[in-house]
Amino acid sequence: MSSTPASTTPRVVVIGAGIVGCSLADELTARGWSDVTVLEQGPLPAPGGSTSHAPGLVFRTSPSKTLTEFAAYTVEKFGSLTVDGVPCFDPVGGLELATTPERWADLHRKAGLAASWGVHGELVPPRTCQELWPLLDTSKVLGGFHTPGDGLARAVLACRAQQERAERRGARFLDRHTVTGIERENGRVTGVVTDRGTFPADHVVSAAGFWGPVIGRMAGVDVPLLPLAHQYAKTAPLPGLLGKEPGVEATRPILRFQDRDLYFREHGDRLGIGSYAHRPLPVDAFTVPAYDDAPVMPSSYPFTEDDFAPSWDDCAWLLPALGDSKVEEGFNGVFSFTPDGMPLIGESAALRGFWLAEAVWVTHSAGVARAVAEWMTTGEPGIDVHECDLTRFEDAQRSPAYVAERGAQQFVEVYDVIHPLQPIERPRPLRVSPFYARQRELGAYFLEGGGWERPHWYEANAPLTDGLAVPERDAWSARYWSPIAAAEARATRERVALYDMTPLRRLEVSGPGALGFLQYMTSNNVAKRPGSVTYTLLLDHHGGIRSDLTVARLDAEHFQVGANSPADLDWLRRHAPDDVRLRDITAGTCCVGVWGPLARALVQPLTRDDFSHQAFGFFKARQTHIGDVPVTAMRLSYVGELGWELYTTADLGLRLWDTLWAAGQSLGVIAAGRSAFNSLRLEKGYRAWGHDMTSEHTPYEAGVGFAVRLDRGDFVGRAALDPLAEPERRLTALTLDDPAAVVLGKEPVYVAGAAAGYVTSAAYGYTLGRCVAYAWLPPLPSGTAVHIEYFGQRMPATVADEPLFDPKMTHILR
Repeated sequence: MSSTPASTTPRVVVIGAGIVGCSLADELTARGWSDVTVLEQGPLPAPGGSTSHAPGLVFRTSPSKTLTEFAAYTVEKFGSLTVDGVPCFDPVGGLELATTPERWADLHRKAGLAASWGVHGELVPPRTCQELWPLLDTSKVLGGFHTPGDGLARAVLACRAQQERAERRGARFLDRHTVTGIERENGRVTGVVTDRGTFPADHVVSAAGFWGPVIGRMAGVDVPLLPLAHQYAKTAPLPGLLGKEPGVEATRPILRFQDRDLYFREHGDRLGIGSYAHRPLPVDAFTVPAYDDAPVMPSSYPFTEDDFAPSWDDCAWLLPALGDSKVEEGFNGVFSFTPDGMPLIGESAALRGFWLAEAVWVTHSAGVARAVAEWMTTGEPGIDVHECDLTRFEDAQRSPAYVAERGAQQFVEVYDVIHPLQPIERPRPLRVSPFYARQRELGAYFLEGGGWERPHWYEANAPLTDGLAVPERDAWSARYWSPIAAAEARATRERVALYDMTPLRRLEVSGPGALGFLQYMTSNNVAKRPGSVTYTLLLDHHGGIRSDLTVARLDAEHFQVGANSPADLDWLRRHAPDDVRLRDITAGTCCVGVWGPLARALVQPLTRDDFSHQAFGFFKARQTHIGDVPVTAMRLSYVGELGWELYTTADLGLRLWDTLWAAGQSLGVIAAGRSAFNSLRLEKGYRAWGHDMTSEHTPYEAGVGFAVRLDRGDFVGRAALDPLAEPERRLTALTLDDPAAVVLGKEPVYVAGAAAGYVTSAAYGYTLGRCVAYAWLPPLPSGTAVHIEYFGQRMPATVADEPLFDPKMTHILR
């Protein structure tokens, strides 16, 4: 058995000494956790995983703010590292080309994302593209997006530099140690077994790259990633690349030709070419050869020339000099894809102390390592990582078949122009509510989220658009939208509509300690009599908003909690005492939102209970019957109108829908979708967690300070809150000045000509007659003029007081 050095810090074993494992060891030891052992099955410093063959491209700009921040830190950190005088990062810049109008428009959108996230970049004409890359045939190019701060990471050198720093602080790196098992006891990890001994551990981090599923199986932890091979080729020497200083590997920007799924980088006088244009080439992580058995290295598979042949023609089309050259060498390099293309990080709910840092590319490696190190040492990752949290996938999204299909599709779509509302195409339908058959009969147009089929509008409501003045949209904002949404919003404001709220997560919290537990875990006062509903927040220990909840006290020891993601259940379970029972009841239940001024007229005849305002007030709940169906009714509204959420078991869901539908015919009831819902909730100023606010924001910044009660004892995050501090930023309501203008979210907001923030959520407010956008901005007085950049055009907007609709609550409190 290997000895463990004496230390007062936790014992950490990191599995994998690729770029993530080395970065993590450096970040952990920098924070004082010196008892770190990194185990690697191959030889150091290039053990044969994805890092050993990575081309090292670092483009920072992404639709994900989190990924952009990860990449920005990678650039910053690797830019400060050298090995034997050789820098670990070359800031040669990045250049993305457009050869089609669609791509050129998308580069304008990407430039907006860069401005939102603080990345310097500019759109440049073909002439400038050729100055940056003289080999280009600029007759094929419409323009480019140039980011001078991007560049090339020397991944193996960065591993060496970070390994040396970590070792100086006490870490040890052991190569030629193959992990064969994970020891555990009472739900916690206790050690790592290798072919050369066992290493006791308080924390184990799987940073094994595409071997992640192999390590996960040893630990009894699901790791939903798919290894795939990606083609990379090097050309023969090119005369057009000669003339550089000796030893200089690259001077020109890394080049992306996304219209043909290609990228290029220099290797001295040769070009490296990567292709995502070929068919997906999945690899079984359990059959990858060991280092000594692999022809080159475990992550390098033979180059399949037939797959690359069409891409070579595309290369010569863009770079004519390649017509006289050839592919001199190539390989199919293995790396990881998840079902949504995002990393897998965090501590397992199935095995405490077992962490994942998987499906991480070199681009994001240092940023991910910093977040995981902060998470391990302080309990919080430092930035919002909910998009990467390993708990984010639903059970239905973790099957091997789902992971294989979605992982392969993520490969196909790496360079595609993806609309923010674009749903997956397969496998569907996966999860459906009990109302699905009726929704199809009404011509529902479904999008998808969390595996659920979610109606966005209903074609049956098309006749209601007659006479409605709905502004025409540009082609981008018109995708996954219909003017029918305007008719559904109007019907909700004027009559009554049924909304399928089934996909929203529902938890049951019960037991003798349930009340005290929820009082401690959430920010508001839930110690109210049974029948009360409370809007409250899950905060982290730094006062950031982990989630927002609605907590209904149904009985003295029985609560129903409306939550957001699987991470909410995991967070609560981590803190729950033995006298509290937690259960996710989403799959076995369903919910209809009945909203509109005629909601009471629809519901009251169906029940013997009094649904008047005096007897059934706002934010109250009761268990009752609607016709033959037992329901839990909650007087809540996310659209700013009178109404109830009606919950029942899944087996009775269809009967509930049919009962409401039949009773509402004389009132003009309609079914309404998420498109109208989002418009109505923004008019009312209701926040959407994960979009408008995250753990990076405090309640007072986000405008939900009313959900914090500091006068009722301690709760998680309380010590970090200061209600008197003046926020440096606020979630701010904006209305676009042009009644026909529309934005969708993540666009940069300019104040006095300078980028000052970004849009979180946006939708056309059909009641208000203009687009509503919420944005993170410095505190600004109402009436301040700003501009929102949409595809390169700066649209005037104005800071507005909120709520924009019904500030006196007369519509809800009827």
